[in-house]
Amino acid sequence: MPQRLVNKADFERLLGARHWARSAHFAVHHLPAPPTRTVWRRTEGAAAELSTDPAPIDPQPVDRLPEGQWIGCVVPKRHAKRAVTRNLLKRQVRGAFERHAAALPAGLWLVRLRQPFAVADFPSARSAALVTAVRSELDGLLTRPAR
Repeated sequence: MPQRLVNKADFERLLGARHWARSAHFAVHHLPAPPTRTVWRRTEGAAAELSTDPAPIDPQPVDRLPEGQWIGCVVPKRHAKRAVTRNLLKRQVRGAFERHAAALPAGLWLVRLRQPFAVADFPSARSAALVTAVRSELDGLLTRPAR
């Protein structure tokens, strides 16, 4: 089961990468890399180094490939005005990744909503027609070969 991306740096790296696949409403970005590690910084009042501090963590070797999948979703308010719709889209993205996780390569994944769904076609924020349309579009994106 894929884990969620949480670091801002990972989202920025993925958004800076070329898209892996694209459809009318979504863009999928992929990087074959593990997520960045969170480094906690001391406050100004704390001592610079203590003998009880943990040893610094060395970065992973270059030739070591990631062993898992981490997913993130970007659903901007300008494309999905209602929170109900944004939450529905995020749930559908996570569900699509769970269905297709075995066929996808390891690394960081990001699904970005790039165009809004037409309100005239889907007047309800949580309609069965919207769920079906989103699910079929995401399934089509994640079964395409990488570009």
